[in-house]
Amino acid sequence: MATTQTSTSVNTFLPGPGKRTVRASGGKVLNVPENWALLPPGDAGLTRRVKAAGDHWVVQEMKRGKRFSHGVWAPALAIEALRAELELERASPSYAKRMAAAAQRREKTQEAYVEDFGSAVLAFLSFHENHARIARQLAIAVSKHATPVGSGTVARTKRIPIERRAQAAVIAWMRHQTTGYDSLVIPKTKGKRREVRKQLAHRSRSLLARYRSGAPIAKDCPLAAALQPPAVPTSKKSP
Repeated sequence: MATTQTSTSVNTFLPGPGKRTVRASGGKVLNVPENWALLPPGDAGLTRRVKAAGDHWVVQEMKRGKRFSHGVWAPALAIEALRAELELERASPSYAKRMAAAAQRREKTQEAYVEDFGSAVLAFLSFHENHARIARQLAIAVSKHATPVGSGTVARTKRIPIERRAQAAVIAWMRHQTTGYDSLVIPKTKGKRREVRKQLAHRSRSLLARYRSGAPIAKDCPLAAALQPPAVPTSKKSP
């Protein structure tokens, strides 16, 4: 049975079984106060102000190792007042200028990171000069896939050094592009997927070692094939 609680020192909860309930870490279900409303995720600026304004409950859960937000419960009057205040600010010319300047800064930061990440990938690859062209192609392909903001890839985490991010991103890219991993039927036994990934990572590292040694590369090499541009279909000439 859910209990009603208007405030709590802990303000992060799991979704509850009902529309206006949340579940505490110990499993206890709480009713959301009657005068509260749910602010959905999506407006980071408004969410920050609502959280800073006073009592609120954050609702989120972990799925497949990622944290998903279900929004923030807070007094309805506070949410509406802050929303109106923020809308007025966003309508001003000065706000538009600040946003444009911030966007430019983010773009420059992103460009610098992509360049640094690409260099880290090249350093990890360390291909023989005979395969320098393939190394550049692979670095571009991995960076393009891994570095977009919001992609959720290992390249976006700051918890590990960029060198390890680059290594993990290369192995992940090769797993999907050169091993047939996406079409494998893996038993749902605990640890089996990790075991398969480990085996494929070993295979990928063995393939990279051939490029580092400068050895001739077979025509059916899966890495070379994955980096080939897609064939452009030729149009049939009408008789």
